[in-house]
Amino acid sequence: MNSARISELLKINPKTSLYWGFYAAPIQAGSKPDLGVAVAKKLAKRAVDRNRLKRMIRELVWAAQANTLNKDVVVKLKKPIGRNTRGRLRKKEKELLRSQMSELI
Repeated sequence: MNSARISELLKINPKTSLYWGFYAAPIQAGSKPDLGVAVAKKLAKRAVDRNRLKRMIRELVWAAQANTLNKDVVVKLKKPIGRNTRGRLRKKEKELLRSQMSELI
């Protein structure tokens, strides 16, 4: 997804949850659904955790785009993770993030 399309999607009102902003818009004519993921270093300090979150988001959104969701999507992390675990993403918090993302899709 190119930066102009991402900027265009970020201007629309997102569906939100405690941790996520979910921006979706109809696909452009003659193209496939696309995905953009933003997990800021400021919100997820460890690269391992950022990559794990991005992988999880891709898996959930691609599955939805293959079945029912026929839109371009940008997903953005809004709140810092790991506040109680010294900045580390633990299983309990990851499951919470996964469930919130599933609800938005």
